[in-house]
Amino acid sequence: MAKDFPPFASAERRALLDALGLDLKQLDRRTRAAIEALSEEVLALRDGSAALEAALADAELLADNDALVPIFNRRAFEREVRREIALSGRFQTPLSLIFIDLDNFKLVNDTYGHAAGDSVLLKVAGILQDMTRETDIVGRLGGDEFGVVLAHATYHDTLRKAAQLAQAIDALEVRDEASPATPVVRIGASCGVVEWRTGQSAAALIARADQAMFVEKSRRKAAGRAAR
Repeated sequence: MAKDFPPFASAERRALLDALGLDLKQLDRRTRAAIEALSEEVLALRDGSAALEAALADAELLADNDALVPIFNRRAFEREVRREIALSGRFQTPLSLIFIDLDNFKLVNDTYGHAAGDSVLLKVAGILQDMTRETDIVGRLGGDEFGVVLAHATYHDTLRKAAQLAQAIDALEVRDEASPATPVVRIGASCGVVEWRTGQSAAALIARADQAMFVEKSRRKAAGRAAR
């Protein structure tokens, strides 16, 4: 075992030399100095590698997350959809997707400004995260569009979840308490629900859900629930 460490040797360097099984007492001064210098370089490289891994993890998180809300961006969402499709195809388990488009969102921006619109997006993202499972995938697909993937969920189960999400988002309002004359804007959610079919790609699944959303939005407009 390595012994006779200098009093200034760090605990990490002691552990490293111990792992190498070196007996420093048997080495001449020059060799010993070289070994000690090399051990410091190894430790520095290890620390640098750990810092690099942490930086890469942070970069990956930034690359995957939306710039505004703390959920997946479209690129990461589509990647996760492909992954879930592969799992569903392999294990023959159900998989469904909800495509959500906010109602009256343009009216919020036009009436109260983009800061108010950003606040609405953050609130909607919070609702989606709070009302879904950790295993579900939530992403912002662009603008005021969101997607939710529910693994191991049938079409009818997902319809119920979409109705719950829509109900929660329909309760959101934007108002100016200091100016009662400014119109209150009621937010809503038009949700398109589809179930994955064997052989269907992620892009095709999302496209089908988008189409289902437009059908739902037309229905809500006819019922006076969605203005634009």
